Amino acid sequence: MTNKALTWIAVIATIAALAAPNVFAIDRNSTTPVGVSPRIVADYLRAVIMAHRHFYTLHIINRLVPEGIVGVSEDWRAKHALPLPVQLLQETSEMVELTSPNVRYHLISQWPINKANAPTTEFERKGLMEVQAHPNRPYFGTIDNDGGQLFVAVYADVAVTNACIQCHNSHPSTPKSDFQLGDVMGGLAISFPLKKN
Repeated sequence: MTNKALTWIAVIATIAALAAPNVFAIDRNSTTPVGVSPRIVADYLRAVIMAHRHFYTLHIINRLVPEGIVGVSEDWRAKHALPLPVQLLQETSEMVELTSPNVRYHLISQWPINKANAPTTEFERKGLMEVQAHPNRPYFGTIDNDGGQLFVAVYADVAVTNACIQCHNSHPSTPKSDFQLGDVMGGLAISFPLKKN
């Protein structure tokens, strides 16, 4: 992993660690929450996550793969290749969970190539329907989780490069093979606790 990738992972973990305590800060003289709202925290996390993913797709995958410098593969570890952008996102999410428990992000889709990327909750299913209909309007809410509440957000995941489209449209396991640039291919789900344990 490059120093730049490690830097991005550290940035994401730092934002999560610094922003989350402010979500549930309470003014001592009232019960009014102060600090950064959960929606703003989710927006910040999304901005960093997507900047990292887009940079990787546009400036690493789109440059190194066509030039034949290195390949990209679902089985990237065994083949000594680059991971797919979705795998990069999954790997960094797992690293964030190690440093900031209960902060999670992952890609979901109505048409997942990997069935593990299908929505697993009613909130995710509803969120995907909403961002499909209104890509510029994220879907936000809270859900109960192990006696606490999680803030959950689903953002539209839009096809930004031909590499994304070609990979999805030509994959042997794809349930949808007619994506075009700008299409909503699924969603980015972000969740974090509203109260520190």
